[in-house]
Parts: sequence; structure tokens; C-alpha cells
Amino acid sequence: MSRPLIISDCDEVLLYMVAPFRDWLSEQHGIVFDLKGRDFANSMRYRESGEVVSQEDIWRFLGLFFDSEMHRQAPVAGAVAAMTALAEHADVVVLTNLMDHRQEARTRQLAEHGLDLRVFTNQGPKGPALQAILDEYSPAGAIFIDDLAQHHGSVAELAPHVSRLHLCAEPTLAPHIDCAHEAGHAHARIDDWDNALSWLLERIYADNDD
Repeated sequence: MSRPLIISDCDEVLLYMVAPFRDWLSEQHGIVFDLKGRDFANSMRYRESGEVVSQEDIWRFLGLFFDSEMHRQAPVAGAVAAMTALAEHADVVVLTNLMDHRQEARTRQLAEHGLDLRVFTNQGPKGPALQAILDEYSPAGAIFIDDLAQHHGSVAELAPHVSRLHLCAEPTLAPHIDCAHEAGHAHARIDDWDNALSWLLERIYADNDD
């Protein structure tokens, strides 16, 4: 009999990303990253000129960060212990929106933090990628964890039978993002692993009883 499957995002779910990215921008590029409201596009300014960093340069800096600065990322509080506990009850994989050539680096990065997990890379909405994973594993039940509402919407549309947990562990980001639970695209919104683990374990057994 197949096992349940947990498909988890990485950044702001398993590893902090915004905080080390912000620190690196300040230290190396003289950029102040101050996320106010939900206006990510205008959240970065050059310290000396006050000029807004262009959308093109935001993507360029993100690429540079993932190419050379992933060592700055630390595990989210409780994430490693939670993933270890969940792996006793389900298969666990990571679905991360990085370019495919960074798949090995992300796999290695997670392993260095004690998370020896299979990593799937993706670009764009995560629904199609998640469906491909389901087709491969044919799990008894599946749970999707992500910090961004749009990915829950994509999964809800293509795989509505998958349980969905919206989790954003970065406290400077969590209050400013759209909530997938409020939108009806996630079954719960929990931003810390102590409470998320209990919900996930309950959901695993509830899905298996269906």
C-alpha cells in the first residue's frame, strides 16, 4: 500500500530566505529592503540615491543570491524536527520555485541542515508540477505546504483533493502576504511548526480514513 505524501515548499517554510537576502543586499549592494504592505516591487531602494531597484534588477539579485549566498539561509524554527517526525508517517518531498540548474544545490543545502529530501524544481504556478509528482508517487493521500497564496490556488484548481496548509514562517513577511485560507484555497493557515506539525499529523490520518 502506498504511503501518504507531503509536498513542501522550501523558502520561508523550511529555510528562512527574506531575512538573509535583506542582509546581503544591505551589506554587499547598499540596498535597503523594507517590505511595507504588499508592495514587493517598490520595497528595495539604493541607500545613497533612494532610487527604487528595478524589477529586472530584483530578479538579477535574487539569482545572484541563490547562486552564491544560499549558505546564509538557516532552518526555520522547528522545521527540521517536524520534517523528521513527518517522515515517519509519510514520504516527504520538496517542490521549490528555483531554476532547474539549482536543483542539486538546493538538495545539498537541505541535506547539510539534516533534511535528506528529494527536491523538485519548478517555475511558475505549482499545480502542474504537483500533479506530475502525484502521478509518479500515487500516494494514499497528499498534503501541500507553501507560503504563497497563488500556489495554493493553483493546486486547489488542478488537484482539489490534496490537503493544503498555508505556512509562512518569516515574521516580517507573514502579515503582508495574501492568505490562501481566507481565499478558500487552503484548508488552514499556520505560521509556526509547533502547531503545524499537530495539524499535519491529524490530517495525514484523517485523509487515510477517507
